[in-house]
Amino acid sequence: MEQRFVMKCGGSTLAALPDSFFDELRGLQENGVKAVIVHGGGPAISGTLDKLGIESGFVNGLRKTSEEVLDVVEMVLSGRINKEIVRKIQQSGAQALGLSGVDGKLIQARPVANADEIGFVGDVTNVNAAIIEGIMDMGYIPVIAPVGIDDAGQRYNINADTAAGAVASHLGVERMIVVTDVPGILKTVDGEKRVLPSATIEEIEAMIASGEIYGGMIPKVRAAIQCIQGRVREVVIVSGNEPGVLSRAVLEGGIGTRIVQS
Repeated sequence: MEQRFVMKCGGSTLAALPDSFFDELRGLQENGVKAVIVHGGGPAISGTLDKLGIESGFVNGLRKTSEEVLDVVEMVLSGRINKEIVRKIQQSGAQALGLSGVDGKLIQARPVANADEIGFVGDVTNVNAAIIEGIMDMGYIPVIAPVGIDDAGQRYNINADTAAGAVASHLGVERMIVVTDVPGILKTVDGEKRVLPSATIEEIEAMIASGEIYGGMIPKVRAAIQCIQGRVREVVIVSGNEPGVLSRAVLEGGIGTRIVQS
C-alpha cells in the first residue's frame, strides 16, 4: 500500500523549523512516501494588513475578509509564504511545487453561512484531487495555499485547517499530521505533565471544560478536531522540532498525540 499523508502547518511554524525537518521530508520522498502540505499564514497576513493600514477583525476565530483584505490574504499566502516553503524544501534536495486553491480550481468553495458578517470566507465544496495526484506522480511535493474559488471566479479565504481536512478527505488519506511548536496535548499525571498518547474528541472537550487544556492550546486542538472529516480518521499533533518527527508520526507511531473520532 502506497504511503501518503497530508501535513498541515502554520506559516510561522514552518518558517521556524530546522533544516533537519526538511531533510527528513526529502528522505521520505526518496523512499516513496508521498507528502502533501497545506499551510496557513495568519500572523504574516495580520502583519501585512497592519503595515498597509487595513482593518480586519475576527469572528469565532475566522478573519473578517473584505475584497481588500482578500487581496492581502492571497498575496501573502499564495505568494510569500508558499514560495518560502517551496524554497526550503528544494534547498533540502527534494522537489516541491507550490500552488493555491485557485489554480485549476483546486479548492472549490462557497460562502460560509454567516458571510454577511464575515465577508469572503469560504467552506470547501470540492477538491480537485486529480491535480494533487498528478503533481505527486511527477515526483513533486504539492504545497497548497488555502485560497478557494467558485464557478463565478470569486475567491475565498479558507481556514487552513478546514482546507487541510478537505484535501486529506478527498485524497482518501486516513491520517493528518498537524505540525506545531508543542509536543502534543499535555495532561497532568501524578503531578507531572506528560504528553497524552491519544485522545478522543469527547475527552478533549472535557479537558477544555475542566481547564486542563487552556490558553493557546485550545485553538490548536480545536483546529486539529476540525481536520477530522470525511475519510480522515485521526489527526496527530506533533512538534516539528523533535528529531525524526515525520518518520515517527507517519511510519512508526508513538509520538505526539493522536486525536481520534471516538
